[in-house]
Amino acid sequence: MTTSTRGTQVPAVLVLEDGRIFRGRAYGAVGETFGEAVFSTGMTGYQETLTDPSYHRQVVVMTAPHVGNTGVNDEDPESKRIWVSGYVVRDPARTPSNWRSRRTLDEELAGQDVVGISGVDTRALTRHLRERGAMRVGIFSGAAVTDEAAMLARVQEAPEMKGADLSAEVATKEAYVVPAIGTKKFTVAAVDLGIKGMTPHRMAERGIEVHVLPATATLEEIYAVAPDGVFFSNGPGDPSTADHPVALMQGVLERQTPLFGICFGNQILGRALGFGTYKLKYGHRGINQPVQDRSTGKVEVTAHNHGFAVDAPLDKVSDTAYGRAEVSHVCLNDQVVEGLQLLDRPAFSVQYHPEAAAGPHDAAYLFDRFVSLMEGQRA
Repeated sequence: MTTSTRGTQVPAVLVLEDGRIFRGRAYGAVGETFGEAVFSTGMTGYQETLTDPSYHRQVVVMTAPHVGNTGVNDEDPESKRIWVSGYVVRDPARTPSNWRSRRTLDEELAGQDVVGISGVDTRALTRHLRERGAMRVGIFSGAAVTDEAAMLARVQEAPEMKGADLSAEVATKEAYVVPAIGTKKFTVAAVDLGIKGMTPHRMAERGIEVHVLPATATLEEIYAVAPDGVFFSNGPGDPSTADHPVALMQGVLERQTPLFGICFGNQILGRALGFGTYKLKYGHRGINQPVQDRSTGKVEVTAHNHGFAVDAPLDKVSDTAYGRAEVSHVCLNDQVVEGLQLLDRPAFSVQYHPEAAAGPHDAAYLFDRFVSLMEGQRA
């Protein structure tokens, strides 16, 4: 049972699974929540972050100290609801200021029953997560605040992100169509593993009619829409559990249909090609991550939200069941694989988010690259 914190100073406690405790005030709904503690380095775009299905079962710590300054509007959500399981901020805005604002962030969190905490030293918390790694966490406020040992025991009973199969929980249950803007040029079947609303919009801007299909879609259902290309979206959870999407993608690769994947879709392509995946210590989240496109040498500032990565060699071309494959993009902070491409079939993927509704837009060219693949296949 949760209630709003508007106009109150309800005490709240954040408890990490290693026993570290932070105290603050309730923000959003009052109650308790559990998830994986991760931090996001974006200084803007909090509304897009909250509504990104990839954050399902995660408690997001905002490293920017001031959050909620522009309030909440009805145009920027990436899905129909907030997906984060909890929210941690340092100094929430007392009064939002933006001509599109319809309500405060505190009201939106409370209205969607999302438990949060404010007044926390988010710099210290972020440094702790960088040193110790992402871990389970609980936020307790109001009557949910009890003995520290009891709260810690609740946190340690919560499920871990490693081994979690979550994409079907956030994906659409029914197929739907996003029409092309202007003249229709192509048809794309998009497998929804946790898709953000801006992604089919970016394709629609390029004359693509997008058929968004559930995560449980079959190969027959994909090809029933007569696609010129197939897209695999971002999504939450551990890619090692995603056996159905991997088999689905292998079927697309066998038919040599132009294929594009982002984020979770990149990890699915990695597995489909025979590479492994692994959990990062604390992941990449935010809108300021430097990535190099190895085909051009260009460095892009990109939007990220991933806690797992593909284990593929950076220094050589690999032989796979579907021809030669190579790492196309790499993170300049830590050399994590940020993209894959096949050299003998029309397929590629990136680990980050080229749709980037809150910016930056350095990677928007990847949608044009997908269009070029479909043009080449049609020719």
